[in-house]
Amino acid sequence: MIRVNDANLTENLPSQGLALVDFGAVWCPPCKMLKPIMNEIGAEYGEKVTVLEVDCDESPETASTYVVMSMPTVLLFRDGQPVEKLVGFRPKSAYENLLAKYV
Repeated sequence: MIRVNDANLTENLPSQGLALVDFGAVWCPPCKMLKPIMNEIGAEYGEKVTVLEVDCDESPETASTYVVMSMPTVLLFRDGQPVEKLVGFRPKSAYENLLAKYV
């Protein structure tokens, strides 16, 4: 999982393919529970899916741009554009099912 911020999200977001962007904060307990799941997905999908992490406290502009109102929020990007949003902690299968629609 690659940590990004307001300044470098767009350069780390692939223009082709899929990316999961995990919006959270270090003080958020559900975000802490989600982090290992995102790391597993990154390892399992390899080059098929880029997994990025945004700390909403450090990157308020990016959180605002993508209308992140609750944490964690995971956005799925396809070819650089957001296509799906999952709000709140979900089991790993929810993210796998989401990716299955696009992989």
